[in-house]
Amino acid sequence: MSKVLKLDESILELVTRHPEAVDIMAGLGFHDITKPGMLQTAGRFMTLSKGMKLKRIELETVRLAFEQHGFEIIE
Repeated sequence: MSKVLKLDESILELVTRHPEAVDIMAGLGFHDITKPGMLQTAGRFMTLSKGMKLKRIELETVRLAFEQHGFEIIE
């Protein structure tokens, strides 16, 4: 796997490096990520781990979804 993401990096950094992550995250229930301006505001300080806690989404669910798209998650 060549695409690596960290749970504690900002969503803005993640999506800037891997734009396809927007669709993966929206499919997981992070619908706000598709709203205009959200990446430039909340995305600067929101991390994947904070978002999972907020949305009550299990790590394994997120890990499986990203792995299906060739990502590796580092905790």
